[in-house]
Order: sequence, then structure tokens, then C-alpha cells
Amino acid sequence: MAERTESSITVDAAPADVLAVIADLGSYPEWARAVKDVEVLSSRAGRPLQARFVVDSGPIKDTQVLEYTWPTGKTGTGTVSWRLVEADITSKLDGAYELKKADAGTSVTYRLAVDVRIPMLGMLKRKAEKVIIDTALKELKKRVEG
Repeated sequence: MAERTESSITVDAAPADVLAVIADLGSYPEWARAVKDVEVLSSRAGRPLQARFVVDSGPIKDTQVLEYTWPTGKTGTGTVSWRLVEADITSKLDGAYELKKADAGTSVTYRLAVDVRIPMLGMLKRKAEKVIIDTALKELKKRVEG
């Protein structure tokens, strides 16, 4: 991910609890405002490997298939990453959540690189990534701590 945006937040919960919320893709429409529907297409050992998302974030409405990797430890620390397999509007969607144990729970860093099939200035792409990341981190924190 050459050009990407990242941000971090501390969640008042153990890494394993944060990871459990991240891994429960089917519940995303309950708490992630832009996610309207999720279908897990394949999984292994209780972890989704591929999933179809229907997203509606105002100006962008898309159906995306993402492929996941889960190199995380038993305590929930590590990195969950995904890459775009197919989509209608999005041409790149590479992201990751990195979870680390922190004094006050879990430090969650979200990295994201997005590109769309319509022409858009790089500065606008980074701004869109920042909005996506900040919103996702706040919604994740609220879901885990709620």
C-alpha cells in the first residue's frame, strides 16, 4: 500500500474482544453506518476469507468482494488485512486493522488505500480515506465498548 491513510484509536477492551467484533462481518450492518449488507462467501476456522459488502456512503454506492487474511495471535493481537477482489465502482480497497495491547485496552490502527474507477484527485482520495477510517474507528470503539 504505497499511498495510504492511517489513524489509530484506543478501545477499552481486550484485543481478543476487539478482534471478535472485527471478525463478525455479518453484524456490520448493525453498527457500521455505510455497510448495508454483508454476505460471507467463504471462511475457515471461524474466520471469513471472502465476503461481499453492499456499501452506501452517500456519494458512493458500491458492491465489493473483499478477501481477508487473519495473522493474529491467540490474545487477539496482530493484523487483519483485506484486499479488493471485485467491485462496481471501487478499483482498489486495501486495508488493515492492527491490534496491539495497550495500557488502557487495545490500540487499533486502521490503514486504508482506496481508488475508484472515476477520475479523482489524489488529495480528495486521501480525504475520503481519512473520513472512512475515522468513522470506522469511532463506530468500532462504540460497538466494542457499548
